[in-house]
Amino acid sequence: MPSLDQQAAESLAYIRHTMARSASFTAVPGWGGMGMGAVGVVAAVVAARQSDGMTWLAVWLGAAAVAVPVGFVAMIAKAQRHAVTLWSPAGRRFAQAFLPALFAAAILTVALVREGHFELLPAAWLSLYGAGVMAGAASSVPVLTLIGVAFIACGAAAAVTAPAWGNLWLGLGFGVLQIVFGFVIARKHGG
Repeated sequence: MPSLDQQAAESLAYIRHTMARSASFTAVPGWGGMGMGAVGVVAAVVAARQSDGMTWLAVWLGAAAVAVPVGFVAMIAKAQRHAVTLWSPAGRRFAQAFLPALFAAAILTVALVREGHFELLPAAWLSLYGAGVMAGAASSVPVLTLIGVAFIACGAAAAVTAPAWGNLWLGLGFGVLQIVFGFVIARKHGG
């Protein structure tokens, strides 16, 4: 039979584990989201001026190559300011929920580009990003659910409007929504 000290240590370990699993991932960067949104607005303006699909795609992929590090560096900085570990149980749950949708978007991008269906990319990107954000919201700040819904709404709008509107929806989602919700997160959730 375990001693009282062993039972107490096991109970404390269980309590710590349970608390860590129930914690929210709070390092979602508001200021970083605003920076990513600024990149999205610029990309929408530049991409709208492109005459062929591959150049248009290069603009958006270039914007992603700039925006992702901006968001990640801001996330690291916020985590350090708030003494939050990125790879805590909550951080891992957030990544496990968010990243599969991004990988699915990458796979779908390759398939659509190979078939020359550039016009379907805005709906796919916005919808899958929104789905990833909504999934991540289960282990993070509640406002992410609303952000995810807004992205999916932009994706739905991109799916049912003329392909020429694709940059408008991408600019609204990856630009304006990121800026607005980034500001909300920065103000209400510590940066």
